[in-house]
Amino acid sequence: MNRFTEQEIAAVYRVMRERRDMRHFLPDPVDPVVLARLLEAAHLAPSVGLMQPWRFVRITDTSLRRMIHALVDKERAATAEILGERQDEFLSLKVEGILDCGELLVATLMDRREQHIFGRRTLPEMDLASVACSIQNLWLAARSEGLGMGWVSMFDPVALAELLQIPTGAKPVAVLCLGHVEAFYPAPMLELEGWTRGRQLKELVFHNAWDNTEAPQ
Repeated sequence: MNRFTEQEIAAVYRVMRERRDMRHFLPDPVDPVVLARLLEAAHLAPSVGLMQPWRFVRITDTSLRRMIHALVDKERAATAEILGERQDEFLSLKVEGILDCGELLVATLMDRREQHIFGRRTLPEMDLASVACSIQNLWLAARSEGLGMGWVSMFDPVALAELLQIPTGAKPVAVLCLGHVEAFYPAPMLELEGWTRGRQLKELVFHNAWDNTEAPQ
C-alpha cells in the first residue's frame, strides 16, 4: 500500500548509483526554477530534533568566487606538502570546479546550535550529520535533473567564515559546485584516476560485534 511503483523505486536507486562527485563543469547557467527546486529538496532533509541547522550562501559575485577559489587552492597546496611521495600525483588531480560551475553554494552550520539539546546531548555532532543529509538531498536531486555537483572540503573554515561574514558560532562545511556537465563519470573520479578504490559493502557490515563480518546462519 505504501510502496512506490517499480519504476519509481528503480529511479530512486538509479540516482543514488549514478551520483558522482563532479569536478568538470560547463559554464552554462542553472535555470533559477530548477535551482529553487534543488534548494527545496535540500530543505526537505531530516534533521535531529528538527533543528534544520543548514544555511546556504549562494555566491553570485565573481570576485568573491575567485577569492573562495584562492582559499581552496591554498589548502590544496598545504595538503600536497604532507602527502610525501604522492604529492605530485595529488597535484595532478582536479579537486574542484569553482571557477567553472554555473552555481556556487557554501553550506554552513547555523550559529547558536548549543540551544538545541534534543538528540545532541551525547552526540553534538548530529548537527553536522543533519547538514550532510541536506547536502545529499541536494546532490541526488541535482543528478535527477541532469546537473552535476561537487563537494569541496579543502579550505580553512575560519578564513572562509570571515570572507562570507558568517557569524561567530556558525561554520562553513562545504563549498558546493553545481551545474551542467558534458557527461557524468562512469565511476568515482578518484578510482578512474587511480588515487584510491572504494571498498565492498560486505567489508563494512558487521554482525553483533565490531569487525565480525560473518553473517549469522
